[in-house]
Amino acid sequence: MSSWFTLSDLAERQLPGLPRSLRGLHRLAERERWTRQEWRYPDNPAGRWRRRSGQGGGTEFSADVLPERARAALETLAEVSESAPGALSQASAPVETAPADSSDEDSATLWRRFECLTDARKDEARRRLALLDEIEALIAAGTAVGAAVDVVAHTHGIGPSTLWEYRRRAAGGDAADRLPRLADHRAGRAAPETCDAEAWEVFKADYLRLERPTLRSCYRRLESMAEAHSWTIPSARTLERRLNRDVSAAVIVLAREGATALKRLYPAQQRDHSVFHALEAVNADGHQWDVWVQWPAADGGKGEIARPCMVAWQDILSGKILAHRIDRSENKESVRLAFGDVVEGYGIPDHVFMDNGRAFAAKWLTGGTATRYRFKVRDEDPVGLFPALGCQVHWATPYAGQSKPIERAFRDFCDDIAKSPHLAGAWTGNTPLAKPENYRSRAIPLAMFEQVVRKGIAMHNARRGRRAAVCNGRSFDQVFEESYAQSPIRKATAEQRRLWLLAAEGVRADSQSGSLRLMGNRYWGEFLSQHMGQPLTVRFDPQDLHRGLHVYRIDGAYLGEAACIEAVGFADQAGAQAHGRARRTWMKAQRAQLEAERTLSIDDVARMLPVPEPEPEAPTTKVVRPLFRGPAELPADDDDVMENFARGVAKLASARKG
Repeated sequence: MSSWFTLSDLAERQLPGLPRSLRGLHRLAERERWTRQEWRYPDNPAGRWRRRSGQGGGTEFSADVLPERARAALETLAEVSESAPGALSQASAPVETAPADSSDEDSATLWRRFECLTDARKDEARRRLALLDEIEALIAAGTAVGAAVDVVAHTHGIGPSTLWEYRRRAAGGDAADRLPRLADHRAGRAAPETCDAEAWEVFKADYLRLERPTLRSCYRRLESMAEAHSWTIPSARTLERRLNRDVSAAVIVLAREGATALKRLYPAQQRDHSVFHALEAVNADGHQWDVWVQWPAADGGKGEIARPCMVAWQDILSGKILAHRIDRSENKESVRLAFGDVVEGYGIPDHVFMDNGRAFAAKWLTGGTATRYRFKVRDEDPVGLFPALGCQVHWATPYAGQSKPIERAFRDFCDDIAKSPHLAGAWTGNTPLAKPENYRSRAIPLAMFEQVVRKGIAMHNARRGRRAAVCNGRSFDQVFEESYAQSPIRKATAEQRRLWLLAAEGVRADSQSGSLRLMGNRYWGEFLSQHMGQPLTVRFDPQDLHRGLHVYRIDGAYLGEAACIEAVGFADQAGAQAHGRARRTWMKAQRAQLEAERTLSIDDVARMLPVPEPEPEAPTTKVVRPLFRGPAELPADDDDVMENFARGVAKLASARKG
């Protein structure tokens, strides 16, 4: 057989790895440049193409331009034609070697690779298996193998060499694995890499950053650098395909959008709320309202206009909002008071879910809780409200709706309450770019806003048709009430109910009456008469100061409750009379108590005093200290004594003058 072939010869042989049509072969030759100048035969003994010398001209190609499988098929055909020219039809193409490792792959690997193929390739494999089944049926009926292959090839318009290749692939293994062996696992021809390694790294560093530059701008910068550094770079589209192929989508999201966007790519955990009963577990969070509210002013003028913040507690089983408090900011006081409303109204929960923010993780709330990781932990820290009530604290992930279901309720509030007709003109917009046309045209008084929020939350809890698994069309109120009626609920004692009230240390009792003053109000109780002028600690609800104060000593001992003394008008005679009656009643009670305490008169006490004994005589002294007023006569022969005496007299005289 000749070693030079025209494209018509190659199309006639239906070689594996080559297009079956003449037109396809022409395209392949143009795409792979079979006629490049350096491959021409006359100038190069090892050339791969030459001009055809016969009639009609044209171009002939050496087998060296063909893929390896096609060359192997040509060699096999040449051997068959030399040994048995008549058997050429039976050996039309024993050619294409399957992928190098396909014959050695086990059944599990073959089927795993088969599952990764597209439906089109799977259907093609099934068609090939059906052709082999037809051949096997003819062979079983007594037809020769070569004749059976020719018949099936003619019937379906397929080259016999193709059917021989299918038989070769299917042979040598388990019959049950013929289907994956017949599938086409080729990945296609990879484009040659024409990008320098350094240029590729520069492109990735420029593109994979949080500023999120466009690919075109990165490519333009790469072009300018490539010209300066003599780099070879492909087109922008090629770089984009390589980026999507070599770098995972998750890594691109992390580099260009950050960890929060990356977290959204991971499927959220689905939590079953039915594992709890009513009030067994609650969760809390703060919500900044998109509404302008006017706060009351103490001096009677216009108060501050600001967006209020709400702290709310929600039952996890039902989704019902149990309590809420509104304040200027999210703080530990509003968290504690809202939790106190939950305990007052329903009972003490067993589990508390909240994030580790400064307001929720304050020491007065969670002191003594393990893994608090907020502020410095000291042994002398007070036991917080939650541990004192026996609540187990769970720290949730901030801004994670799956960890705190109450954030889903806040989303409803943004539409159902913040955009209520009663608050028209006060909505601020949920982003700085979403300001309405009537931005800040109105500010809602705080009392009115609290009323709207209270009614909106009640409607939220009572709305039917909830699609949650535990609701099944019922409202949050219905689910909570059904479970609450048959669940063990812990109730707070009177002492426990005082734990969530705010504490004010160092409030000094009046030195004359013992009354206390706090936030413009006066409070008094009979027990305060024993603590006049002393610093005390009081607990109170700042949003209901008329309920009174619970008074403690500085060391924490409870003293009692001081009622609020309301101020009356200067000319209010009824108020003055009521106050006078109360004072007289109190004074009478104190006199009666004094008489009860004083069982002996002062004369009885005087008679019980012992009679004093007479004073003893003064004792006489046995040592007399002389008083010298002048020099005394001493023996004349004692010079040392005279000298010492003179010095002593001189000192005494100087001391008197001084």
